[in-house]
Amino acid sequence: MREEAPIDLHIPGLEHSLAMFVHGQQDKFVSRQIREQGIWEPYETSLVLQLLHPGSVFVDVGANLGYFSVVAASLVGDAGKVVAFEPDPANFELLRASSDLNHFGSRIQAVQAGLSDRASDGRLYLSQDNMGDHQIYAGEGDRESLPIELLNGTDFLIPLTPQIDLLKVDTQGSEYQVMTGLMPLLKEQAIAPRIIIELTPFSLRESGASGRMLIELLASLDLPLWIIDHVEHELVESTAHELAKWCDDVDASTGDQGFMNILVGEM
Repeated sequence: MREEAPIDLHIPGLEHSLAMFVHGQQDKFVSRQIREQGIWEPYETSLVLQLLHPGSVFVDVGANLGYFSVVAASLVGDAGKVVAFEPDPANFELLRASSDLNHFGSRIQAVQAGLSDRASDGRLYLSQDNMGDHQIYAGEGDRESLPIELLNGTDFLIPLTPQIDLLKVDTQGSEYQVMTGLMPLLKEQAIAPRIIIELTPFSLRESGASGRMLIELLASLDLPLWIIDHVEHELVESTAHELAKWCDDVDASTGDQGFMNILVGEM
């Protein structure tokens, strides 16, 4: 169930008033923080504010309840575009409701599907207390699941836009498959994209890939790599070698579920 009343967002530096619908008490993470603080992932939010401008195109893969999509839509204006992919019906309902609440129907194209390396039917395995932790592979534990549609990102997006200015990918371990599907579009762009992506070697292994595979795929774009430091609120420049080595070290430690978010692109 969702909260009946929308929650006002409190985002430093944002010129526009925004509100959004969130899940009820069953969501112990994203919805709870938005309800209590009016913001989610403050440093990444500040990066989105820095990287998006009127006319920009933002693609949100694993949009969850739509927080970053709504924030992005307020920044890109009527000349810009937000394409948000979210396969979970409950999350998708909140995404659409928040889009309508803020009158962003012409800016946000919400797609009830996940992305992968090829178009196919799939299943979404559900977390009971973290509505942002659903995943498209069985993994560990006994999760309920439901059927979903998976799309190839390049095939779907080419008719919509020749350019992605900022891409955010947070798909709980399927990032390698998502990025494989998007690479043809990203490599053909006239202007190099910027990408914010989660790097969790444990989850990537469970989905049939690895952290090293994802880093090597991202490195093929020949763009700078940065660690997003949520503690110090700064970007730490890194290299593909350093990040791949970190992934190997995590893989070598049984049960280590360490993760980081990284930024790909020029700053």
